Amino acid sequence: MRVKKAVFPVAGLGTRFLPATKSTPKEMLPLIDKPLVQYVVEEAVASGIEQILFVTGRGKRAIEDHFDIAFELESLLYDKGKDLELHQVREIAEMANIFFVRQKEALGLGHAIQCAKDFVGDEPFAVLLGDDIIDSRQPCLSQLLEVYEQYGCPVLALEQVPMENISSYGCVRAEHLADRVYRVLDLVEKPARSEAPSDLAIIGRYVLTPGIFAHLEGQEPGKGGEIQLTDAIKKLALESSIYGCRFEGVRHDCGDKLGFLKATVDMALKREEFNGAFEAFLRERLGC
Repeated sequence: MRVKKAVFPVAGLGTRFLPATKSTPKEMLPLIDKPLVQYVVEEAVASGIEQILFVTGRGKRAIEDHFDIAFELESLLYDKGKDLELHQVREIAEMANIFFVRQKEALGLGHAIQCAKDFVGDEPFAVLLGDDIIDSRQPCLSQLLEVYEQYGCPVLALEQVPMENISSYGCVRAEHLADRVYRVLDLVEKPARSEAPSDLAIIGRYVLTPGIFAHLEGQEPGKGGEIQLTDAIKKLALESSIYGCRFEGVRHDCGDKLGFLKATVDMALKREEFNGAFEAFLRERLGC
């Protein structure tokens, strides 16, 4: 069955970006001229996703407004003859069919996915985390979907990370099958470096089957006192093969201040409108 639905868990409080996120959702922080979450929605749509569910929480109304029609703004842009800006604004509201549901308590990623059960129904679905901006020739989710279409089983996005950082991620023990494709044999959530089975970290892109909900329902809290999606996938692996895709592309961890700064510089250097001026500014600042 073709994957047409995607779930975006966006209920987190974004405490690492306080005070900026006191009243602004982390997902709406601008990366140059678009909010972070828009980059990820564009990736999903470019991968063939037609329906998107945002799992939101208190204080996330700005996300709903961003993907809604802005009649007053559109009227103003039309009257001023700003056709390019008008097209950009309209395009946001027309990208996909977008729905919202509230995660009333911040009980973890697994709980957020459980909130999407009625939306998903009996279809396979994608999960995308807005913290990870992945710059790639072929959309990252599209790469995972190719693996899903070949095997018909859940697929996780994988990235090799330095072992000194592995405790910040879920990671896998895996068997290499083909170019960038693995069969996942075990999953561990944020292991100590000495206990990590590999340097293959699970990144914020998943293709899952509805069987995951049986394992999320009633699941006991795991690391950090939260309902961990990794724990549920580990249980799902007992009844279904799980695959991993070591995606091609550059990932920017925009849930981290340094990662956000790196993403801003990297993405700005690729924009033609700056015409080398930004690079020249950086060189001047760095004295090179």
